[in-house]
Amino acid sequence: MLPVKWARQDAWRAVAVCLGFDVKMGENWGGGTSRKRRGHMSDHYLEVISLIERLHRQFLGLVKLELDSLRIHDVNNVQAMLLFNMGEQEISVGELISRGYYLGSNVSYNVKKLAESGYLTYERSMHDRRSIRVRLTRQGSILRDRLSGMLNRQIETLGQTQITDTDLESAVTTLARLERYWIRPNVSR
Repeated sequence: MLPVKWARQDAWRAVAVCLGFDVKMGENWGGGTSRKRRGHMSDHYLEVISLIERLHRQFLGLVKLELDSLRIHDVNNVQAMLLFNMGEQEISVGELISRGYYLGSNVSYNVKKLAESGYLTYERSMHDRRSIRVRLTRQGSILRDRLSGMLNRQIETLGQTQITDTDLESAVTTLARLERYWIRPNVSR
């Protein structure tokens, strides 16, 4: 059982619970063992944050390599993943962000560039002129299918590693818990 009572007790308790620790309420961190546990939790938490960022960059590097091998130079890796995540849906620009399909701050720029390159088309909503709806063109669908092929190849070769389906399921569960923790109100205090 992990005792928890820190200056920011509620936040750390939530992290511990999200990561699956059995938290004992009201215990003090006074002893050496407790401080060690807190240090490990802090180290692991910071390591997870760093690892998430590194993995994201490495994955985008793989997408870039795939684009290069396909001799596609008018789309960058972030734009390619935006197309992939959209799928065959017609979606608003706001939904691209709210659904997590695009993580940057300049989604309008990327939508415009993808439209100029012929990968998607966009039009203003007839009901709300402020809203822009986007969808893949035939060229965008072809690129999406090629990226899907890349991911399928990765999944096939993943089976040749020591990473199991259970490992991936556990990672998804833990990362989803972190996501729920981070979107809670008052986490940043």
